[in-house]
Amino acid sequence: MSSAHEKEDVVLEFKDVTVRFDETVALDRLSFQVRRGETWVILGAAGTGKTVLLKTAMGLVHPDDGNVLVFGEDITLLEESELFRIRSEIGMLFQESALFDSQTIEENVAYPLRNQPGRNFSPEEVKTKVVDALTFVGLGKTLDKFPSELSGGMRRRVGIARATVTDPVLAIYDSPTAGLDPITANNIMAFIAKQRELKHTTTLIVTQRYQDGILMANYQFDPETEKWKAAEGENSPAHRTIFVVMQEGRIVFQGSQRELEASTDDYVSKFGKQ
Repeated sequence: MSSAHEKEDVVLEFKDVTVRFDETVALDRLSFQVRRGETWVILGAAGTGKTVLLKTAMGLVHPDDGNVLVFGEDITLLEESELFRIRSEIGMLFQESALFDSQTIEENVAYPLRNQPGRNFSPEEVKTKVVDALTFVGLGKTLDKFPSELSGGMRRRVGIARATVTDPVLAIYDSPTAGLDPITANNIMAFIAKQRELKHTTTLIVTQRYQDGILMANYQFDPETEKWKAAEGENSPAHRTIFVVMQEGRIVFQGSQRELEASTDDYVSKFGKQ
């Protein structure tokens, strides 16, 4: 029997979750638990349900069957208005950042703060938090710019700032390095690791780059040098990285990097050999 402490330690739980779009099954009886402080690297071919999983965790997609628990609360039972309260504790970086083109970078990052239920920040508090979040990702001087004035990598960093400006318990990243060159992609992952290490954020990452998972599992962000360093100690957040492979809406592998690379399954093994 699970203890009360173990239950409190579970940040996200799917219980036999099925999601269908017409006749297509996007998630097929999916069950798993994500515990506080873990990093999940979710791999899989296109159309295997990775993004649907993230949207279901946010309550943006409602399951046809099963239950989704976020911070111990069953969000499948909540009205849309109640879901805003849950989402305020989750940071989400959507594919291609999904910034508002007509708003400045400052307005984009401030959006979650100004629409966070139960919290009424003063304009000064919002400004401070926005500047801190953008400085955190190395973009403290871009407040007055618009998304169209920034490079793809910079827009992705703005997306990370917006996703984490509320200091969320759970941060979800959908393809954070897609379409970026290797150097920029590694920089993006460094900022995600920085958030994980310094803010103790539970992290879910959907990615097509196995290299992203290798970084998160073997390295940590060093705030003194602002660079990667080898993960140190058994309690390093990097050592709590779990690799997941999805196929046809199901999790067909869940384990460590070593276990993934040792897999003899034809489908699973190709994700550990990129």
